[in-house]
Amino acid sequence: MKNHLKPLLPGLKRMTRKNKGRIKTQPMKKFFFLLFIILFPALGFCQHSYPADKEAPPTMEDLFSVKETFRYEVKYGPFKLGWVNVEMLSDSIYWDQERHHILTEIESNPSIPFVGDELDQFHSLFYVNDEGLPVEVKYWKDNVDEKEFNEIEYWFDRDIGKVYYKEEDNTRDTLDLEDPATSGHLIFYFSRLFAGSDEDFKLPVYVTKKKGYIFADNSLETEKRNYAPFDGPIQAYKLIGSTKNIEGPFGFSGDFKAWFLADDLRVPLEARVKVLWGNVIVRMIEYTREDL
Repeated sequence: MKNHLKPLLPGLKRMTRKNKGRIKTQPMKKFFFLLFIILFPALGFCQHSYPADKEAPPTMEDLFSVKETFRYEVKYGPFKLGWVNVEMLSDSIYWDQERHHILTEIESNPSIPFVGDELDQFHSLFYVNDEGLPVEVKYWKDNVDEKEFNEIEYWFDRDIGKVYYKEEDNTRDTLDLEDPATSGHLIFYFSRLFAGSDEDFKLPVYVTKKKGYIFADNSLETEKRNYAPFDGPIQAYKLIGSTKNIEGPFGFSGDFKAWFLADDLRVPLEARVKVLWGNVIVRMIEYTREDL
């Protein structure tokens, strides 16, 4: 085994048995999910075809005006850990009300030791509140490769101010709700409402049986960067963030950085999270946009 991968092995080797003796790599699955919710809170000379003359960040109405698909590569040093795919699905009816539906799909790299083929899907139903912010109604995880659907579920009841959850170990409990409440991957849209501004934010996140926070400091400054979907360098806004009461794997310190395209929709480009032995990088490799 390559020496560069050895620091990851303590986390990868912690396995639990489930469903008639099947081995399940729980730490790696939580690693990918926690990375995603943490990382995406992640034009002078510009080689892209999207409008860039809008100084203010987008609204949720702006983001709903297009159909986007995203694909990211997740790397630790020279090692490719997997991929993250994000898209907005068709609206759904939940409790007789129309809700927006976002899907985050995480694929592992089967060549990484102790991982194998893992495919998890994370769903959120949400709406936009009176302040123009996306707030969650229901979140659930489908463990597709294990054929365990609704493995994790969180429900957000604003009538009584409570969050109910069922975790993958089948434990259930109730937490106090704080808006704008989310179970994590709505940060993908929430963060775009502030990128490229001087407005910072704090986002309550309900994950792994408790409430935590993501804090983000935004900037008006841009820097030149390169990404596969764009021809030549583009300008990007940078976000610097941290977390509280969100436990990350492999010595995650709580600090991260993210970059957003300096365009009209502040497309999430990249994020870097500090772990005990370096940085994990989530970087865009594919992007499509279609006006609706």
